[in-house]
Amino acid sequence: MSDVDAVLADLRDEGDALDALVGGLAPERWAVATPAEGWTVAHQIGHLAWTDRQTLLSATDPAAFQKAVQRALVSPATFVDEGAAEEAQAPPDRLLGRWRAGRAELLEVLAGRAPGEKLPWYGPPMSVASVATGRLMETWAHGQDVADALGVTREPTARLRHVARIGVRARNFAYAANGLAAPEEEFRVELRAPGGGVWAYGPEDAAQRVTGDALGFCLLVTQRAHRADVDVRADGADAERWLGIAQAFAGPPGKGRQPGGGGGREGGR
Repeated sequence: MSDVDAVLADLRDEGDALDALVGGLAPERWAVATPAEGWTVAHQIGHLAWTDRQTLLSATDPAAFQKAVQRALVSPATFVDEGAAEEAQAPPDRLLGRWRAGRAELLEVLAGRAPGEKLPWYGPPMSVASVATGRLMETWAHGQDVADALGVTREPTARLRHVARIGVRARNFAYAANGLAAPEEEFRVELRAPGGGVWAYGPEDAAQRVTGDALGFCLLVTQRAHRADVDVRADGADAERWLGIAQAFAGPPGKGRQPGGGGGREGGR
């Protein structure tokens, strides 16, 4: 199995796991508020459906996608919210069907692409593997919002390795997004993986380190938990600062969560 096949399989499974949470919800439960300010369960699924459709457009009609990018530039701070809100207006059964159809089509389209092919996006073009990994991260993160809204505790899986890797690789972007210069040296990141073992990134002899629980790290870099509520430790001033601004998503910094799980507008796209 190639790297692309592996991440596509994990993306499918992550979507199925979230589908299991919302597929049997009564219609009124789709209106339950989630920790993201102003977003209901319907907004969360609507956002995923909308973003899957934009990704499909990028993969199948780049010219049309570029027109969508130009439209987004008219309202760069609100176009994501507008897409989610439009989708959320649909009856729950129709929204669920559109999300299911869109993610199935996206998996099929991405599986047929050359692994090294670059697809246009709202930022720099991304490889097929990066696109699939980004969709997995978003599905998991917005799925966390849904789970929190419904009072469900999800068991962490090995699929979190994709989220953790994005979080580590996005370190310098997080500094830039906050108007800060990134440190020149790499950090060592060691995370306790679900089921045992360690996921490690960066040089073993790095002077500054981040260690702790993989789930906590993923919640932190997707801004689904406050620093005070996760078992993640920084050794070194720069590493400490990073954990205060870390984000695995593109776009401007989000407000994140308040201590104890309180809501805040997230920035993931």
